[in-house]
Order: sequence, then structure tokens, then C-alpha cells
Amino acid sequence: MKNVNSILPLLMLVVIFSCNRKPFVEHKLKFEKISDNCENLKPSFRVVSNIAGERYEFEKCLAGGFTKDMLKVSRQGDTVLVQFPKADTQPILYKITLDIDSYPRYNFITVDDETFMVTPSKD
Repeated sequence: MKNVNSILPLLMLVVIFSCNRKPFVEHKLKFEKISDNCENLKPSFRVVSNIAGERYEFEKCLAGGFTKDMLKVSRQGDTVLVQFPKADTQPILYKITLDIDSYPRYNFITVDDETFMVTPSKD
């Protein structure tokens, strides 16, 4: 009984501190060159949800000198905004893998000018 009385306050502190989270949005980007031009761009947009957030996979035409630092990810209300720089030189086709983790949960993601609804699966 003594062990239960010492563990209970500790568990309550863990619950209290875990509920007091500050809003955030974090991202990880991987990209690989597919083609030197954008003739074969596939407009598909794939989403995989897991406990660590969502993974988005799609193709994007970007400038040849694109780097991870050029991507801007922010939060506005219940929408995550993803902004890629405009390709001012000969665009190159890339496969994009973007992992997003955010608190609180978001319902929409806007990639440049396209907005998609994010709905968690009920599996």
C-alpha cells in the first residue's frame, strides 16, 4: 500500500505536465531528383498517418538549386502552410517526402496554392 501512495502523486504529475504542451509544427524533408524537366509530373498526393504525425509524398517542379532551407513550413489556425520557392530557372522534377508533426492537431494542409483536408484514419 505504501508503494501505491508514493506512485500515485508521481503519475498525477506526469499527466499534468503531459497535458501542458505548447503549440508547435516540425517538419523533415527528403527530396530526390526524378527528371531534368517537368514533362512527366504526376499530380498524385499520398498521405500516411502514424503516431509521429503525417508523411506526404508527391512530385514537385522546383529550381535546380533547391535546398531544404528554402522550404517554409508554418501554422495558421488549423492549417499547416507549406511554401516552396517558385522555380525561376529551368525547373527540375523532384520526388518530395515531407514529414509533419504538429500540436495541436491540424485539419488542413496547404502546399503552395492547393489545400487538402487531413482526416485521421479510424483503424
